Amino acid sequence: MYAIVQEGGRQLKVSEGQELLIDYRTATSGEKLQFDRVLAYNDGQTLQIGKPTLDKATVEAEVLGVKLGPKLVVQKFRRRKNSRRRTGHRQMHTLVKINKISVA
Repeated sequence: MYAIVQEGGRQLKVSEGQELLIDYRTATSGEKLQFDRVLAYNDGQTLQIGKPTLDKATVEAEVLGVKLGPKLVVQKFRRRKNSRRRTGHRQMHTLVKINKISVA
C-alpha cells in the first residue's frame, strides 16, 4: 500500500512506517502533520488517481526531528583576476515518519 503526495513542490511516494526527509518546517518533535494533497493511492488491488487530487484522502505523519542535509561547496572563480571565493552550505530538513494513509 502506498500513496503519492505533493509536498513542497515535490511528489513523494510514501508508505506506512516509512521515514523521509521533507523541507524544513518549524514543528517540534512529536508533533503531528497531515498531508491533504494526495495525488494517487494504491492498496495492492486497485489504483486510484485524483483529478488532480483525491477527495477526503489524507496522510498522517509524525515529526521525528530536524536533520541537516549534505554539505554543498560553492566556489566562485574569476579568471585572470586573482579572485576566488569558497563557501559551504547545509540545508535543514524535517524528518517525519508516516503513520497512517486513509482514503474515504
